Amino acid sequence: MAFDFLGAISGENPVLSFALVLLIIYFLWFFSWGKKQVGTKIGLLIAVIICFLTFYLYPDLIWIPLILFIFATFGKDILERIPKV
Repeated sequence: MAFDFLGAISGENPVLSFALVLLIIYFLWFFSWGKKQVGTKIGLLIAVIICFLTFYLYPDLIWIPLILFIFATFGKDILERIPKV
């Protein structure tokens, strides 16, 4: 299933709209990383390729960085509440 830009922009499906926001965040994230590592032009190419692969070919991978970010942010508090044996 390919990513539906028009459905995401229309706002009819909140999940697609949220995925569009994640696309923008991931693109900027990868672009800033690539720009620091290899320069602006190649960093832009890397960001486009990674976002294309993630959102068009493997759309289930959209949610993995979000889950990792939430776990990194709130996971420490959750793990502290688990009683140690």
